[in-house]
Amino acid sequence: MTTTVLSIDAIAAEALAGLEGGPRLAPFTDRVPGFELAQAHRVTASLRRLRQARGDRMVGRKIGFTNRTIWAEYGVYAPIWGDMWDNTVRDLADCAAGVALARFAEPRLEPEIVFGLARAPEPGMDEAALLGCVDWIAHGFEIVQSPFAGWRFRAPDTVAVGGLHGAYFIGPRHALRAEDATAWLAALSRFTITLARDGATIDHGSAANVLDGPLSALKHLVGLLAQDPGNPPLAVGEIVTTGTLTRAFPVAPGETWRTALDGLPLDGIAIRFV
Repeated sequence: MTTTVLSIDAIAAEALAGLEGGPRLAPFTDRVPGFELAQAHRVTASLRRLRQARGDRMVGRKIGFTNRTIWAEYGVYAPIWGDMWDNTVRDLADCAAGVALARFAEPRLEPEIVFGLARAPEPGMDEAALLGCVDWIAHGFEIVQSPFAGWRFRAPDTVAVGGLHGAYFIGPRHALRAEDATAWLAALSRFTITLARDGATIDHGSAANVLDGPLSALKHLVGLLAQDPGNPPLAVGEIVTTGTLTRAFPVAPGETWRTALDGLPLDGIAIRFV
């Protein structure tokens, strides 16, 4: 493929258009010489500026590719992250009428654990200390999408398009009480999950899939951001999703997907697509 010269801001503008229903994108790594993760994280910052300039408000981060069982499937062999926004994150309880899929590019569903932060995590914290920064814990679904046809990309491409984030739907939030921290710490590293579509089991997953547990995924993100001068560290009040516990599956209108959790004091959740 012919290579070209695109500025960081031009790549961000292409990425935003691709995420919002524009033309499908050819991977930037195929056409921009030397486009690696360092450049992709600069695109992240530019993409954030574009969204904020039009009034979007960043509400948190999503971590992607924490599930090592799917690395070979996508050819991405390390976790990535992206921003989440006030117009991409919703409470699942507000979606009883169903979730429309038309605006997403090749959407797939990921069941995850999500944290709400009461304090800003610091680099070097262990998992117990990180849990002490958490205000609430929930189970949620992320809709991921690929502006690149056929889900063909390399890791820097996924970073440049906001971590493939489409939308996030948060289930009931459970406040973390200090007296329950020890039990949560143990449970978050060993629970299992079952994912079903229209009543038929599609996949099983476990906490260990996401870098040995959601708190480990959070620790990894804190470390990545500490080494990134162009993007801000996590802040009080942010929402952090920790990656898919199962494989990511294509979804279609008319389907209902449900989860069941074992070993974690959170209820399973359901989402219907229209």
